[in-house]
Amino acid sequence: MGITFNHTLVHATDKHASAKFLTDILGLEPPTTHGPFVVVQVGDTSLDFVDDHVPGGFQPQHYAFLVPEDEFDAIWERIQSLGLAYWADPFHRKEGQINHNDGGRGLYWTDPDGHSLEIITVPYGGRVASAWKAN
Repeated sequence: MGITFNHTLVHATDKHASAKFLTDILGLEPPTTHGPFVVVQVGDTSLDFVDDHVPGGFQPQHYAFLVPEDEFDAIWERIQSLGLAYWADPFHRKEGQINHNDGGRGLYWTDPDGHSLEIITVPYGGRVASAWKAN
């Protein structure tokens, strides 16, 4: 078995609310709890939300998700129905737009803690995911 990415911690001011926000928008299974973490399963990887009460807060991070075309449409509709701002670029200069980089589509939005979230339909460099190519 090769090396695979298993999980990462996502710091939040309210781990339950942040995990639910992500699962609702991406259309994933509801979060579960494991010890002090609220776990969002994304394929073989999990994002483990943890409350962070460090003085001065935490540095927002970037999380990108590769999604099929039909899921992109559903996620984009949920983002719009919630009235969330979204952008075509990571610097948030092209508000209300999506991009068509690498022959696919992509957009960015932020979660309640300022983490930058991204969905793309084609990986950077234009390599189509082999699992989707077969479908």
